[in-house]
Amino acid sequence: MQSLPRNRCLSLMKLNLKAATTNHTKQIHAQLIISSLNSPSLHAKLIQLYCAKQSPQTTHLANLIFTHFDPPNLFLFNTLIRCIPPKHSLVAFSNWVAEKVSSFDHFTYVFVLGACARLCSVSTLWLVRQIHARVVRVGVMFNVLVPTTLIHCYASNKDVVSGRKVFDEMPIRNSVTRNAMLTGYCSQSKKVKDFAFEALSLFKDMLVDVCGVKPTDTTMVCVLSASSQLGVLEFGACVHGYIEKTIYMPENDLFVVLYQFFDRMSDKNVLTWTAMVTGLAIHGRGKEAIRLLDLMRVCDVKPNAVTFTSLFSACCHAGLVEEGLGLFDNMKSKWDLEPNIQHYGCIVDLLGRAGHLNEAYEFIMGMPVKPDAILWRSLLSACNVHEDVVMGEKVGKILIQLQPELISEDLTGTSEDYVALSNVYASAGRWQEVESLRKEMKVKRIETEPGCSLVQTTKTT
Repeated sequence: MQSLPRNRCLSLMKLNLKAATTNHTKQIHAQLIISSLNSPSLHAKLIQLYCAKQSPQTTHLANLIFTHFDPPNLFLFNTLIRCIPPKHSLVAFSNWVAEKVSSFDHFTYVFVLGACARLCSVSTLWLVRQIHARVVRVGVMFNVLVPTTLIHCYASNKDVVSGRKVFDEMPIRNSVTRNAMLTGYCSQSKKVKDFAFEALSLFKDMLVDVCGVKPTDTTMVCVLSASSQLGVLEFGACVHGYIEKTIYMPENDLFVVLYQFFDRMSDKNVLTWTAMVTGLAIHGRGKEAIRLLDLMRVCDVKPNAVTFTSLFSACCHAGLVEEGLGLFDNMKSKWDLEPNIQHYGCIVDLLGRAGHLNEAYEFIMGMPVKPDAILWRSLLSACNVHEDVVMGEKVGKILIQLQPELISEDLTGTSEDYVALSNVYASAGRWQEVESLRKEMKVKRIETEPGCSLVQTTKTT
C-alpha cells in the first residue's frame, strides 16, 4: 500500500467527517501507520472520525489511538473524552486519575463535566462533586469555562442549588455563565415556580450589572420560559417590551414576536427548540408545536426527553389524541428515545382529557414500567370530569390499595385519594359510600389538608 503525505491524509479526513464508513476510517488509519505520521492533530481527527459512527467497535478503536501514543498526549486525551459516549468518557478519565496523571488542563475538566451533564444519574452527581473538589484543589476555577460548565452540570443533574453556589463564588461572570444559570433554573421539573422566581431575579440583576454583561437571545428565551411557568402577565409584558425595544419587531402579536425572535437566533440547540415548543404548548398551539419537531429534523437537531414532554403537553392542551399517540410510537422507533414515567403520564392525561377512559386504563395496565400513584390520580381526575363512576371507583380503590401502612401521626398527605374517590361517589349520589369513606378516614386519623389560594395584585400609583 502506497503511503500518503500528511496534507493528503488531512484532506481525506475532512471529506469523511460528514459521511465516512468505519471501513473508510480504518483505511485512513492504516495510511497514517504506513506513512509513520504521528501528528497529534491528525490522530485527533481520526478519533473524531471513529466517534462520528458511535458503536462499541468505533469507541474501542478511538481508545486504541490514544493508548498507543507514548508518552500519553493530553490533546488526544481531551479529544477522546469529548467525542466518545459520556459513560466511556468518565471511565477514561477515572482510569487516568487512577494512574496518578496530573497533567490535566481546563479543557479536560470542561469535557469531563460535559460528559457528566449528558449522563445525569445519582452516581454521576457524586462524581461531579468529586471533580468539583479536584478543580478547586488544582486551581483551574479561574478559567470561566470550568465553573460555567460546572453550573450546567449541576443543573443537568437536578442540583441547581450547588450550581448557584458555584455561580455566586465566581469573581467574573460572562453572558454564557448567566445563561447557564438561567437555563438551570428553567430546566428543573420540581419546585418549578420557586426556581422560575430565582431565574427572573437573576435576570433583573443582569440588567443592572455594572460589569456590562448584556442579555443575549438565549437569555430572553429562558426569561420567557420562566415568565410562562409563573403565569405572571405583568412581568411577561415587561419582557415583551424589553424585546421590542432592543430588537426591531414591527408586529405586535406576541407569537409573531416570539417566532421572529426565534428565527433570528443564529445558533439554535435542543434547549432553544424545546423552549419554543413549551411556549406553544402552554398556549394550546399543538399543531404548530408538532410542526417544530419536523423543522428540528430538517435542521439536524435531535429532540430529547424534555422536548417530547412538551410535545405531549401541547397535544393534551389542543386535544390532539391521534397525533400524541403517533408521537409516542415514534419516540423509540424514529428518535431512539426510551419513554420514561413522565411520558407515560402524559399519554394517560391525553387519553383521559379526551374521555377515552378505558383506553387510558388499558394503557396503564400494559406499561412496561410500574405505574405510580400520579398516573392513577390523573385517570381518576378524568373519570370525575367525565362522570364515569364505574371506572372512577375501580381506579380509586387501586389508589387506596397503594396507600402505605398508616402508622405515622402526620397523615394529612394521604387524604387526597380518599377525597377524590369520595367525590366520585358524591357525583353519582351514592351517599352511603361517601359516608363509609369518611368514617374510614376518621378511623385511620386521616385529615384533609386545608385549601389555600394566591391572588396577585398590582400596585398602582
